[in-house]
Amino acid sequence: MNQWKVQHPQPEQQRVIVTVVGQDRVGIIAGVSGILAAQGVNILDISQTILQDFFTMIMVVDIAHCKVSLQELQLLLKDKGEEIGVSINAQHEDVFKYMHRI
Repeated sequence: MNQWKVQHPQPEQQRVIVTVVGQDRVGIIAGVSGILAAQGVNILDISQTILQDFFTMIMVVDIAHCKVSLQELQLLLKDKGEEIGVSINAQHEDVFKYMHRI
């Protein structure tokens, strides 16, 4: 029995990749996830690491029930990033995959 199941996107999901990069400090994850939660965005997957005080995080989120458009969400995240001193980007999954293909 395979204990790890691959999660395939549901047809009703609208997956977006959120990337966060910057100097590590208290409150980065709370700040980003707070914006997402306030807008009704569901976090599907999250990975973060810290290397020599340099913070990076990648989130896969579902914006199917988001209260604002992707463009408005991008602006909210950008503003939060400026407030907490990190760079935050959000792109549709297809755009992210296309831009990062090998």
